[in-house]
Amino acid sequence: MVQTDWKEALTRPSCTASTAALLIGSWVVLLTIINVVQGAYSPDHKVLWFGFLTGGVSNSTDMAFVLDDAFFGIIGAALMAVGCRGLNNSHDDDAVTGISGFFQSAFIGDLFSSANGVINTIASWLVIIGIGFYFYWSVINTTWVDPGVYSVMIVFVTFGFGLRVMAKAEN
Repeated sequence: MVQTDWKEALTRPSCTASTAALLIGSWVVLLTIINVVQGAYSPDHKVLWFGFLTGGVSNSTDMAFVLDDAFFGIIGAALMAVGCRGLNNSHDDDAVTGISGFFQSAFIGDLFSSANGVINTIASWLVIIGIGFYFYWSVINTTWVDPGVYSVMIVFVTFGFGLRVMAKAEN
C-alpha cells in the first residue's frame, strides 16, 4: 500500500508542484535565450552560470556560446517537461488546461475580487508585484541576473504564497 502511494506521488505530482516546475523552467529558458542573444548580466556581458552559482567567475565579455548556456538551457527544458508531464498526469485534460485553471483559480480571480477573502487578494497582489518588479527592473536596467533584485522579488512572492497557504489552512 505504501509503495503504491509513493509511486503515485512521483508519477502524479500536485498541480502546484508541476506548475512551479513549468514556470521555473520557463524562466530558466528565458534567461538562457537572453544570455545567448544579448547577455543576461548586462549588455554584452554574458553570465557564466557555473561560476555564478558556485561563486567563481560569473561573467564574460566573450559572447561565444559556451557549455554553461547549453547546460542551463537543458535544465530549463527538463523542468518544463517535468511540469508539463505532471500537469498532464494530474489533469485528465492537458497541461494548458491545468495551467489556465491554476492561474484563474489561484491568482487572477483573486486580484480583483475579495470573494475568497481579503488575504487571498493581498497574496495575489504580492506575487504579481514581486514578479512585475523583477521584469520591470530587468528590462529597464538590461540586466537579468542581480541578487539584490532577486532578494526583493523573493520577499514579495514568498509572502504572497505564504499568505495564501495560511488562508487555506484557516479554512
